[in-house]
Amino acid sequence: METPRLPIKKFAINNGLLLGLLSIVLGVIFYVLDMHLERNWISSILSLALTTGVIIYAFKQYKGANEGFMTLGQAIKLGLGIALIAGIIGVIFNYLLMNVIEPDMINQIMEKQQEAMIESNPNMTDQQLEAASEMTAKFMTPGMMAAFGLIASLFFGFIISLITGLVMKRDK
Repeated sequence: METPRLPIKKFAINNGLLLGLLSIVLGVIFYVLDMHLERNWISSILSLALTTGVIIYAFKQYKGANEGFMTLGQAIKLGLGIALIAGIIGVIFNYLLMNVIEPDMINQIMEKQQEAMIESNPNMTDQQLEAASEMTAKFMTPGMMAAFGLIASLFFGFIISLITGLVMKRDK
């Protein structure tokens, strides 16, 4: 017998909005605590846990509305939908943060990266440091950052959906 086809769209939109808003709250907390300029393990783990939690919550909602059934394909579609919507919200928030709230943020990030390069390689010449800074600047444009943000959101959304989908799937 075929698994019932409950539309995924509503669940993806609702939970994508939830994840996007929770991610903004987390971003504001990091901004207030002055932890927004560097990616550290705490922010990465919290972000991953938040994403995993929302996706698992969405899977449980979907299964509950679908007579307890969910295929792996449905899980991946739902997880990617959530990740896409949350990624778009995150890109918009980061754009506002970097261009309206903290317009000098990209320069601050680049200064921190230069300090880290010098610290990790004290023998680096000025030309090497300049070349590395120019290369970094090419990737620090709003378009590139938005593209990488969406790609990262979809990649991690896929991985989390695949793993949790394999655990939570239940075919008819």
